[in-house]
Amino acid sequence: MRFGIYCEIQTPPGKSHYDMIWEIMRQIEHADDVGFDVYSVIDHHFFQKFSISANPLAMFAAAAQRTQRIRFRTALHTLPLENPMRLAGMIAETDILTNGRLECGLGRGHAWLFGPSALPLEESRPRYNEAIDILELAFTKDKFSYDGEFYKVKDVSVVPRPLQKPHPKFYTGGTSDITYQMAGERGWGIFVPPLLPWKVLEAPLNIYKKACAQSGHSPDIVYIRPVYLDEDESAIRREVEQSLLNFLAFNASPVDSLQDEQKKQELRSKGYGFYASGALESLTKLTYDEIVDQEIGFIGRPEKVVRQIENLQSKGGIGELAIVSNFGGLDHWKSIKTQQLFAEKVMPAFRGSAHKAAAD
Repeated sequence: MRFGIYCEIQTPPGKSHYDMIWEIMRQIEHADDVGFDVYSVIDHHFFQKFSISANPLAMFAAAAQRTQRIRFRTALHTLPLENPMRLAGMIAETDILTNGRLECGLGRGHAWLFGPSALPLEESRPRYNEAIDILELAFTKDKFSYDGEFYKVKDVSVVPRPLQKPHPKFYTGGTSDITYQMAGERGWGIFVPPLLPWKVLEAPLNIYKKACAQSGHSPDIVYIRPVYLDEDESAIRREVEQSLLNFLAFNASPVDSLQDEQKKQELRSKGYGFYASGALESLTKLTYDEIVDQEIGFIGRPEKVVRQIENLQSKGGIGELAIVSNFGGLDHWKSIKTQQLFAEKVMPAFRGSAHKAAAD
């Protein structure tokens, strides 16, 4: 099992954007030093408490100059809001600047992004599908043409070419069954939403695993959980409770922009029913104890988290646990502490002597 870190760059009101970005950069450097495999950053705009991660490729290019081995993954590029011919070249250049350490998540995007981006919601799915086609052509053909509903190009060559051949590994994620089916058929890795308990995720993940099996692919599930560790039980709740509650509240905060009934009807009719279901809002009503008991967060002493990961492994298909070490306005030192304890006390339980020797 790989161990990664996933970050939304949630930024509470009053927090300096400059300070936030550079704290994340220092956390990436630390993650590289202590042996995490990959650092994933969301691609998101407009809603500060949810995320200020407006340019993950720029962050990765900068972080690559300050790190040695950790890989980088966008989670996820919002394809309907991008020009795929241009995005292909941007991905390729970042792959070069990271020396082949880049991975790419490709998503349809959160429903609340389309209004501020001046793009009709109903165009999200067809633009997403066409963008995937174009990216695959751009990375596998020296020159290509495409005649779609939204993109019509002739004899286009995308430069530069990526270092990894034919392109960085692709991932996707979301809440729609069709996404899990498509990912399995194409052999992509898949992210699961960090807020939902296993009982909600099990059915769509079974769709993904079945599609992988039918298409001859191995499943690669990236399971995301906020994590907080300490050796002292009494310190844990005191240090993390408010930030953990904030994590759920900040994730749900953009839903306020989708609240009128007409907008909810549009969401349901255009493939974004999850955002009209009240599921995100209901999470904000959970208590700290409920979040911990339902394992929405892996919170506790290291040995407890080891047991939780062992149980997760037994479910099959989990390629990576991506911990969220920075969430809900958590202090920088607390994020570093969790990364350090996770690397020292949790990761060795799943990595044998051969892995340790290779790392040394």
